[in-house]
Amino acid sequence: MSSRNPHSLLRRSLVMLGLSVLAGCGFAPVYGTDSSASTLRGSIAYDMPDTPSGFHLRNRFEERLGQTEETRFRLAVSIDVSESLIGIGSDNAPSRVNLLGSASYTLTDLGGNTRSTGTVTNFTSYSTTGTTVATRAAQRDASERLMINLADLVVTRLLADPAAVAP
Repeated sequence: MSSRNPHSLLRRSLVMLGLSVLAGCGFAPVYGTDSSASTLRGSIAYDMPDTPSGFHLRNRFEERLGQTEETRFRLAVSIDVSESLIGIGSDNAPSRVNLLGSASYTLTDLGGNTRSTGTVTNFTSYSTTGTTVATRAAQRDASERLMINLADLVVTRLLADPAAVAP
């Protein structure tokens, strides 16, 4: 009797089949050499709001797409954030707050041609049940997380948009 688990063999076979299908359809890693990300990496000048949220957004874009080395594109982003109370304690005081955010973006080339445009939305939340200092720290942390999430969504859209990543 074999010591191998038949479920493990089936799982491996399915993984190998899936990989062969991906290889046959032209699948290529998005961050590999000569990939769609290489067109944008280090070539974007970022136009963000001059706010703490804009700072966090720019940092995330630079982590994902690199700092500007040679400007070939301009990415303009506007942010809209609102708060919504989602939890009320027994004393009728809010206990949880949702931060709802949207980022509208436009990627243009140096000739002023729009390569990609869109809006992404996401949310995060924080608790207000601690001290005033703890609540403010939770609010700042939630805001930073929201900006990271929005930037990641924009990057994903840009990398999936053939017009944005065309040389």
